[in-house]
Amino acid sequence: MLTYGLIHPPLLAALASAGHGSRILVADGHFPCSTHTNPAAATVHLNLRPGLLDGDQVLETLLDAVPIEHAAVMDSGGPAVPAHEGYRAALGPHVAFEAVERFAFYDLARQPDVAVVIATGDQRQWANLLLTIGVAGVTPR
Repeated sequence: MLTYGLIHPPLLAALASAGHGSRILVADGHFPCSTHTNPAAATVHLNLRPGLLDGDQVLETLLDAVPIEHAAVMDSGGPAVPAHEGYRAALGPHVAFEAVERFAFYDLARQPDVAVVIATGDQRQWANLLLTIGVAGVTPR
């Protein structure tokens, strides 16, 4: 029996298959996972219903399981996005954080280094998050 927060077997297997430099896409409920992601990536569906689970809940659980060295969000091109502010706060100051134009973000999500796609029920717009796995025990600069 696992004693930490992440107990979802398919997600554990997908993360175990990824390594340093691999990326994890936490997709909001609006993201076209079937057409805008790396087809070789493991897709884990956590979108039971609208609003459940959201990106914040998934990120909180991932941070307990894997080290993160970089994060990218989909830029809205407009005012500040509350989801982005929450992600930045959860990741802390040591994780590089950038906003990427929408179509450039889609291009990043299709890259071969995207190993895991997590489909959430997050209903917030622009709540997509692309994480790069770091090295365990190493604090990002």
